[in-house]
Amino acid sequence: MGSTVIHSAELVDGVRTPDSWIRFENGRVAARGTGGSWRDQACATDEVVDAGGRILTPGFIDLHGHGAGTRAFDEAADDPSAIAEALAVHRAHGTTRAVLSLVTAPVDALAERLRAIRVAAADEPMILGAHLEGPFLDHDFRGAHDPALLRSADAAAIDALLEAGDGMLRQVTIAPEHEGAGEAIDALVAAGVRAAVGHTSADFDTALRAFDRGASILTHAFNGMRGIHHRAPGPVTAAMRSPHVTLEVINDGVHVHPDVVALAFHGAPGRVAMITDAMAAAGAPDGAYLLGSLAVEVIDGVARLTESGTIAGSTLTLDAALRQAVGACGLPLETAVSALTRVPAAVLGLGAELGRLDPGYAADAVLLDADLAVARSWIAGA
Repeated sequence: MGSTVIHSAELVDGVRTPDSWIRFENGRVAARGTGGSWRDQACATDEVVDAGGRILTPGFIDLHGHGAGTRAFDEAADDPSAIAEALAVHRAHGTTRAVLSLVTAPVDALAERLRAIRVAAADEPMILGAHLEGPFLDHDFRGAHDPALLRSADAAAIDALLEAGDGMLRQVTIAPEHEGAGEAIDALVAAGVRAAVGHTSADFDTALRAFDRGASILTHAFNGMRGIHHRAPGPVTAAMRSPHVTLEVINDGVHVHPDVVALAFHGAPGRVAMITDAMAAAGAPDGAYLLGSLAVEVIDGVARLTESGTIAGSTLTLDAALRQAVGACGLPLETAVSALTRVPAAVLGLGAELGRLDPGYAADAVLLDADLAVARSWIAGA
């Protein structure tokens, strides 16, 4: 694997460091510094990239996305090319690692799709694993999930999904108020899988009990759950109160108002992860699509169920979420970058190898123009 030196960059990695350089070797960060000292590290065979003052960040990590470029990750069992085609769209927008999300389906179908993701991950370093967003969801807060396929959790279903995932199942969204949910959270946590509270009618106390039980993610905060009321604070406030919980946010200007996004960052500093929740229409034209078994119409980049008008995922990419965070939400660039890098890496238990550009970390990076558009990305130095 070739080596690369990137110099004259404004490094944004926890803090902003102008005139920075970084060297990649064998897929890892080998060294970093400032000024012209990069010349002492460079070898004759290195690729040398002059950033010209542009912004360099760690690679973006998407905890929750369903597809892009007209392809959905749910298709993987029937057509493995769906994964590669969708990930190529997201890589062009700065995503270097991703958890592939699957919508509600029968347990045996989900197991088959998990096995397909395992196979794909053997040759695709972008894939960190899979996320099951269902079927253990609440009917009234189901969003764009087929109500006929929703069900309560039981030990047999959880065991079958854990076996099919075989270490690649990273996250399961569950409504904690339903029968069997508490025991399912226990089993997932014991297996090293992140239990996520979401698509739920749970009140504050029920959500807090789930977090106390070990659930560590709030699936797309504010969406698919009760809101914050001054006498009924709901799951978002329960997540803010629980210091081990990461709040996912779809920061596309449609799902959550910019000032509410800013509120989440202030209420849970260092614990907000911006996600795409992108469906197949991300990076693709408006028109008719399927999300699982449900018909979706995309108009002006906004996806809604054809039958009910319910918002159905997004067409967001993480670079657009970054621009929205800095522009409309007024967040500092370094805070917004951390929500795409350090925070998602940490909640997955990968904070010692991903999400930073320190020596020894994976050589995942994104070079951004002044307007925060992606100029180039690297995954494991390539």
